[in-house]
Amino acid sequence: MPERRYVIAGTAFEAPELAPGLYVVATPIGNLRDMTIRALETLAAADVIYCEDTRTSARLSEHFGINTPRKALHEHNERALIDTVLDDLRRGGRVALISD
Repeated sequence: MPERRYVIAGTAFEAPELAPGLYVVATPIGNLRDMTIRALETLAAADVIYCEDTRTSARLSEHFGINTPRKALHEHNERALIDTVLDDLRRGGRVALISD
């Protein structure tokens, strides 16, 4: 099980337990300092983060020390992956979805 924590300015915080479900998480455009605490907690506590571009989301995750696994989900693969996402949710997963 990955560590469920995030880091701000060198200080680590434990993310609170997250109820099972789908979480659409807003991310900042341009400046990572615009990221909210609630968004950080959600991303850190999720079982998986689905994102348009794993490279872009990797920058955000690395900046805040979030180790949640990331998977690409975008307009070119969403039809192929929708059953996987739904299976994650049916199993009681905590699924975060971010968009670039």
